[in-house]
Amino acid sequence: MIAQSFKYESPGTIADAIALLEKYGDEAKILSGGHSLIPMMKLRFASPEYLIDINGIPGLSYIKEENNVVKIGALTREAEIEHSDLLKKYYPIFGDVTKLIADPQVRNMGTIGGNLAHGDAANDHPAVMLALNAKIIATGPNGIKEIPVDEFFFGFYTTALQHGDILTEIQIPIPPGNTGSAYHKLERKVGDYATAGVAVQLTMDASGVCKSVGIGLTNVNPTPLRAARSEQALLGKQVNEESISQAAILASEDCNPSADLRGSVEYKRDMVAVLVKRMIRKAMERVKK
Repeated sequence: MIAQSFKYESPGTIADAIALLEKYGDEAKILSGGHSLIPMMKLRFASPEYLIDINGIPGLSYIKEENNVVKIGALTREAEIEHSDLLKKYYPIFGDVTKLIADPQVRNMGTIGGNLAHGDAANDHPAVMLALNAKIIATGPNGIKEIPVDEFFFGFYTTALQHGDILTEIQIPIPPGNTGSAYHKLERKVGDYATAGVAVQLTMDASGVCKSVGIGLTNVNPTPLRAARSEQALLGKQVNEESISQAAILASEDCNPSADLRGSVEYKRDMVAVLVKRMIRKAMERVKK
């Protein structure tokens, strides 16, 4: 199908973009990479009267380290994330996730800000940001908002962004030493939505006790899901086969997948358990490197 007609705006500043959002109200949508919004428009799942293209706004594409935090601009492309030496230094998980996002053509245009602002539990970055305890920065009519990732995803395609807000930056705390992270998703084919996905970051002490942990789940809940009970099964404990198995069982119990062409509810729960075990082990391997 072809999207219905719309009017196009290309503001030169964030302030101009916010003013346009306020002017046009609920009939306007922000366009960044476009790989989530445009397909929805073609299928008539979204029919905005106005598209506000923020790609011409300078200063929204960067990856930098400041004050023990890594900051990623909202217009940073997936390909830039994939090849960033700074991200590889602190978060090997980004090397996992970006290679699993669609294909090189999509990664050359898709943006991390758009991936998160879309609010889709099937996207990969939400689970990763939960595991990394990220903070979302939004700019709106009333200034800058700092939103912890656990407070960002509200419901099906719904986030904490209010109309007039634009996601402008993601902030990720730099982890201490002895930290490892990993992500993987099961998919039927390249570019398909995940059957299930799991993101893990954990920090260990010298004796093998887990000092901190984050576990995020992809596409097995109406909203991106933190596996909180699984984290508690590891935190302050020896990470061994017993605690890993317990974390996997709890994640499979706490997720809420839907049956579809990718599998039954029971199958998806089983895959969550399998992936939790594998990603914890992979993150542990990276701690030791």
